[in-house]
Amino acid sequence: MRGLFAILFACAVFVLAANPTLARQDDDRLDGLFARLQQTTDAREATILEGMIWALWFQTGKDETDMILEAGNSAMSVRDFDAALFRFNHVIEIDPDFAEGWNRRATLYYLMGRFEASIEDINRTLALEPRHFGALSGLGLVNINLGRFEEALKAFERALEVNPHIAGAKENISALKKQLGEDI
Repeated sequence: MRGLFAILFACAVFVLAANPTLARQDDDRLDGLFARLQQTTDAREATILEGMIWALWFQTGKDETDMILEAGNSAMSVRDFDAALFRFNHVIEIDPDFAEGWNRRATLYYLMGRFEASIEDINRTLALEPRHFGALSGLGLVNINLGRFEEALKAFERALEVNPHIAGAKENISALKKQLGEDI
C-alpha cells in the first residue's frame, strides 16, 4: 500500500507541476481525476485525488489573481470577513469565469450568515463547474441552516454522485433522512 501512495503522490506532483497555466475548472486533467475518483475504493487514493482536484480548482493561471485568492483565504481563516470579501470580490471582478472565486465568496457568505447570497454564488460556481463537490456540500449546509431539509438532502446526494468519498455528506444524508422521517 505504501508503494501505491508513493506513486500517487509522485503523479500528483507531476500533474500539478505540468503546465500550471491551464489550471482551473476547465483544465483537461480534471476529467481523468474525476474518473479515477469515481473508480477508486481506496480512501487514501481518494484523498490524494481530491487534493489534486482542489489544487487545480485553486489556480487561476495568473500569479497575481492566485495571490489575491490566497490573501482572501488567509483573511477568511482568521475571520477578517471584510478583508476576505474585498479580495474575493476582486478575484471575481478580474476573472468572472473562475469557479473557485465564486465558491470562496460563497463560503465566506456562509460564514457570515448571508445564506441567500451564498446560494447565489454556489449556483454561479456550479454553472461554471457542475462537478464542484465542495460547492454542492456547501449548498447542503446552507439549506440546513435555512431549514430547507429536502433541498439539503438533494445537494448532498448530488455531491456524493460526483465524489462518493465525502464522509461528511454521507453523515448529513443519514441525519437528514432521519429528520425527514425517511428510511435510510
